[in-house]
Amino acid sequence: MSRTPVRQALPVLAQEGLLAEHETRGYIVRGFSTADIFDALDVRGVLEGLAARRVAEQGASRTLIAALRHVLADGDRIFGKGRLEESDEALYADMNGRFHSLIVREARSAMIEQAIDRNGRIPLRDRSAGIRQDQPRLHVPEAHIFASAASLHRRCLENGEGSRVEALMREHVNPVKRASTYRSAGAHRSSSAALSLVR
Repeated sequence: MSRTPVRQALPVLAQEGLLAEHETRGYIVRGFSTADIFDALDVRGVLEGLAARRVAEQGASRTLIAALRHVLADGDRIFGKGRLEESDEALYADMNGRFHSLIVREARSAMIEQAIDRNGRIPLRDRSAGIRQDQPRLHVPEAHIFASAASLHRRCLENGEGSRVEALMREHVNPVKRASTYRSAGAHRSSSAALSLVR
């Protein structure tokens, strides 16, 4: 690849927040602190809360409610054994991601979707905000916190409770933050992790 497309890409990556301008060397891979990652989770909660409120106020479609029930049934099968196996973590992350995606799509707002997508580019943050590979495994009681919250979200959407479902979506990130392994304030991850996202 020639240098021209690389030079053109660098300012774009900087605008996306993945690179930072260096005083003398052009651009460097940006580091992300604990606060950055937690802020990204909070922003996601606000954006998804806005989407959920819009869906509730407009009236959730029967198709959406049926799809959410189906997703939650998948969750019930995961937790029904009374224990979590290693393979269940990826299944749960997928289930949780589908649940959130259904709500965001139903809001039918390109602006909200684009904002969530950009916010989701913060490295070391899974879009599903459920179980990540670098997180300690969730125990069954912790997992049921997520499952119960998702079920309550669905009922609020079905009943048109916009303010309540918005608050629930914003609160939904709190268990993720508590379960996170990012403990030391201001800690930075290695640039190789950010580079893996660029690729």
